[in-house]
Amino acid sequence: MENKFKYDAGLEWEYKSFMEEYEKSGQMSPNKELDEKISYFLPHHAVRRKDSITTKLRAVFDGSCKPPYSNSLNSVLGVGQILQLDIFTLVRFRVNEIICAFAADVKQMYRQILIDPDDQNLQKIVWRKSLYSNIKEYKLSTATYGTALASFMATRCLHQISLDCEPQNP
Repeated sequence: MENKFKYDAGLEWEYKSFMEEYEKSGQMSPNKELDEKISYFLPHHAVRRKDSITTKLRAVFDGSCKPPYSNSLNSVLGVGQILQLDIFTLVRFRVNEIICAFAADVKQMYRQILIDPDDQNLQKIVWRKSLYSNIKEYKLSTATYGTALASFMATRCLHQISLDCEPQNP
């Protein structure tokens, strides 16, 4: 990323702003302890979408990156069950006009899902705010784009919310 920043000051400003907001919101925090646990460091890079209305830039973390002599995080994580309905159930739902749907519009869904503190060592990154500051180690505390389990966790959370709300909204 730092090489790209040399040629694109706008990218540098946007990415730093994104990372600072990520830290201020509590979605990442400096790792202040010496861990004896297994840890994974996720490479990260910027994805820009200038046509996007809500988020022009976001960081993507690469859970598939395989370090030398080891496995990638995604290769050791389970991906969870398939919770979404199959296509035949969805077609039957549309044809029979069953009225029992659950809809959600969740902004930055993955970033709303907290990871157990004991598992945050599996989502570490290194980052520094400028070329002149020291590199720091951070733990990501929310579900992370680019990890195998993230989409399952998001779907499972929505499923649980629908179950929790069912008594009030049968």
